[in-house]
Amino acid sequence: MLRTLLRYFFSGTLFIVPLVATIYFIWVSFEWLDNLIDLPYPGLGVLIILAAITAFGYLTSGFALKTLVDWFDALVNKIPLVKIIYSSVKDLIGAFVGDKKKFDKPVLVRMSTGSHLCRIGFVVQSDLKDLGLNDMVAVYIPQSYAVAGDHYLISRENITPLSISGPAAMKFIVSGGVSGLRENS
Repeated sequence: MLRTLLRYFFSGTLFIVPLVATIYFIWVSFEWLDNLIDLPYPGLGVLIILAAITAFGYLTSGFALKTLVDWFDALVNKIPLVKIIYSSVKDLIGAFVGDKKKFDKPVLVRMSTGSHLCRIGFVVQSDLKDLGLNDMVAVYIPQSYAVAGDHYLISRENITPLSISGPAAMKFIVSGGVSGLRENS
C-alpha cells in the first residue's frame, strides 16, 4: 500500500514540478517586464514591450533602417569595451535566432583519439584558417542542467555529424540525456 502511494506521489511529482516551474518562470518574467513600465493594468507593460520589439524588428528589416542599423553597429564596434559586450551579445542571440543560426549542426565528438568517450556538441565555425588551424573546427558543447558550455577546437577526424535536428540535440544535452532525441519528447 505504501509503495503504491509513493509511486503515485512520484508520478504526480513528475507532472506537477515541471508544470509549476514553467508557470513560475513565465510569471516572474512577465512580472519583471511589466514592472519596467509602471502602468495601472497588469500585463499591459508586457504587451507594450513585445509590440515595441516586434515593430522595431519590422522597421529594421527594411532597407532604410537596415542601413542605419549597420551604421550604428559600425559606430558601436569602434568603442573598445562596448564593442566586446555588444558584439558578443549580438552574436549569441544571432546563434539562436535569425539567419545565422549556429546550433543547427549537431555532431558527436570523440574526446580523444582511440577513446570511446564521446560528447554531443555543435559545430559553430567550420573554417579556422585565420587561426592557422586548417584541419580543425570549433565545437560548442553545452553542459547538462546549466546555462553554460565548453568551447573546443577539435580535429575534423574526431567529429561525426548526427542526423538529428539542432533543437533535439540541445534538448537531449541540456536535460542530461533524460529528454530523449525526438522533437516532441
